[in-house]
Amino acid sequence: MKIRIKYSKLGNLRFIGHLDVMRYFQKEIRRAGLDVSYSKGYSPHQIISFAAPLAMGITSDGEYFDGEFESVTTSREMIDALNAVSVDEMKVTECVLLPDDAKNSMSVVSASDYVISFLDKAVTEERHNILDSVESFMSQDQIVILKKTKKSEREENIKPGIMTCELRDDQIYMLLSTGSEYNLKPELVMQALCAYAGVSHNQFHYHIHRLETYMDGPDGNIIPLYKAGSPF
Repeated sequence: MKIRIKYSKLGNLRFIGHLDVMRYFQKEIRRAGLDVSYSKGYSPHQIISFAAPLAMGITSDGEYFDGEFESVTTSREMIDALNAVSVDEMKVTECVLLPDDAKNSMSVVSASDYVISFLDKAVTEERHNILDSVESFMSQDQIVILKKTKKSEREENIKPGIMTCELRDDQIYMLLSTGSEYNLKPELVMQALCAYAGVSHNQFHYHIHRLETYMDGPDGNIIPLYKAGSPF
């Protein structure tokens, strides 16, 4: 049976990479005594897959992985079993049973939303210039950045990938395209916003927190990934 698990990644754990997160949950599932399914062959491994992994340095309340299990008890007992062997900065918050024909979380991700908070080290004038520029920044027909790869660099219009970018108090809220079709990182939007505001971009002057990861729902609107399943 297919289970989708939602978890948070907070505090100092924002500095561990995706491979370490994978290993962490593999060990946690074993310690929790869950009846996870294993692949066949000479080197069996747990059948789990992760959705839209975070860049290092970003915290989140909306991370997901899917796993196949031979048997389960209840959503509540599974959450409690995982959290009992976990650290406080990485807690499971949802656990749902997926339909048999459900696609894995990575393939269905369509969007993620974020909140950007400025740190005390950010110069007050620069912070105000950035915040004051958000509305006019989004009113542009195009938002063009210079995207660099290992072999070349090219201009790219990222405006189609920005579904929402607005002020919420003294923070910036963004809803961005995520996934295999188009994947826009919040860091790129912040680089473009800083350039538009005439401010030098410094990634250490703000913090990015992912709120949720979404998929397209049956009515065309986006829904959190855990809404694809049901508690058990």
